[in-house]
Amino acid sequence: MPTLFRRLCLAAGFFVCSSPLFAATLVSSYSPLAERLARSALTLDRQVLRNAVAAMECAVRHGAAPAQRLAVIDYSLPSSERRLWIFDLVRKRLLLKDFVAHGQNSGENLATSFSNREGSYQSSIGLFRTEETYEGQHGYSLRMDGLEPGVNDRARDRAIVIHAADYVNPLWITRQGRIGRSQGCPAVRPEVAKMVVDSLKGGQFMFSWYPDRQWLQTSVFLNCNSDRVVTILSSRASGG
Repeated sequence: MPTLFRRLCLAAGFFVCSSPLFAATLVSSYSPLAERLARSALTLDRQVLRNAVAAMECAVRHGAAPAQRLAVIDYSLPSSERRLWIFDLVRKRLLLKDFVAHGQNSGENLATSFSNREGSYQSSIGLFRTEETYEGQHGYSLRMDGLEPGVNDRARDRAIVIHAADYVNPLWITRQGRIGRSQGCPAVRPEVAKMVVDSLKGGQFMFSWYPDRQWLQTSVFLNCNSDRVVTILSSRASGG
């Protein structure tokens, strides 16, 4: 039902499913980059991709360094579906479509709850910037910083990273109806983990989507609040 509701709302532009303000936060204007990327990712909802590109372009327009790659996670899809897409922004093509885990307290097969709180074991949504790699408990992993205040900006403190996990296994789907869950990290299959980390390391963008009413109304990057975006990016640049 949540997935059906989402698709009906997206098809109708959310005009009948929410307030006018909520509808206005969804990016519906033509985006050349989004439309080009969509040609190589036919199963990625066009509206989700438009929002991902819009959030990224807002950041770049206000001082963030351009990236070479963009990862998009559609958490409105079940974990039993491939819901991670990685795009090459230089060649305008899809590099990978694969499975990705959500936090164990975000939901079962469907993620419905998200948090920025340490110890919540929930995933976070919004725009992230990837940073440095390291060798940790799960092997070769990638740290990232959440850019959205109150939404995902505690990602580093929470140790929300991209890493390999044996429980991201499609064989689990036939047994229990979903892949395994993380403690909030967007964990990926061991078979693709090195490629994912290498593709996204060093200042790329990741956008995690879920049609959350409050986030869509207030997201600094989706609504492209220029003053706040500049403040956020300036604080990051100064190490604040």
